Amino acid sequence: MPAEPVLAGRCVLITGGAKRLGAATARRMHGAGASIVVHYRHSAAEARALVAELEAVRPGSAHAVCADLLDIAALPGLVAAAVQRFGRLDVLVNNASTFYPTPVGSITPAQFEDLIGTNLRAPLFLSQAAAPALRETGGLIINMVDIHAKRPLKSHPVYSSAKAGLVMLTRSLARELGPEIRVNGIAPGPVMWPEHPMDETLKGEIVGKTALKRTGSPDDIARTALFFAADAPYVTGQIIAVDGGRDI
Repeated sequence: MPAEPVLAGRCVLITGGAKRLGAATARRMHGAGASIVVHYRHSAAEARALVAELEAVRPGSAHAVCADLLDIAALPGLVAAAVQRFGRLDVLVNNASTFYPTPVGSITPAQFEDLIGTNLRAPLFLSQAAAPALRETGGLIINMVDIHAKRPLKSHPVYSSAKAGLVMLTRSLARELGPEIRVNGIAPGPVMWPEHPMDETLKGEIVGKTALKRTGSPDDIARTALFFAADAPYVTGQIIAVDGGRDI
């Protein structure tokens, strides 16, 4: 008989899961047998399309849930929706992120609250809400960090600071939530360019600073997430840079 998929029977909740890195992670985890809860806020059409794609492969294996991650009171409901639909929660991927420039001379309180809220506060409080369900399954939290948590990105001081905080949060949660729950992070490098326009010369300079002299793919991130979920039972509190050697 063929071997059972490595994540068969498990449930994975992915924030910002409707497109880009979140969607790639959803497809990879689903391909390994997991049921997927796709969180979205504004990308309803993309979320519905992804769920339909996954359900066409394995009926009853995907679900979409809308929530504002900046609304802390709504976060327990996101976890409850996953548990109600699939009976358990095994992996939380804190993937949702807000990214835009905030030159130091023009940072507004609203921008600060948005960037810190999405990139740091939401992962903390969603992890808090998910912890009871994850303890029951010996679960895993994966935080999407950024290589700029260690090396600040020009004109992005708030974003870089939020991701630096997420690195420490990842390590702190690993200590606080162990031994039942593992907590790890992924720090993407030049894998996907921002959705807003970006200078082509700058892109070339960034790629030129990687050891591999090329961009990565969303699936490089997704495969790392799957490694944490399926092949790393003794790994916690770690950040893996998936950056083509940009950080060396």
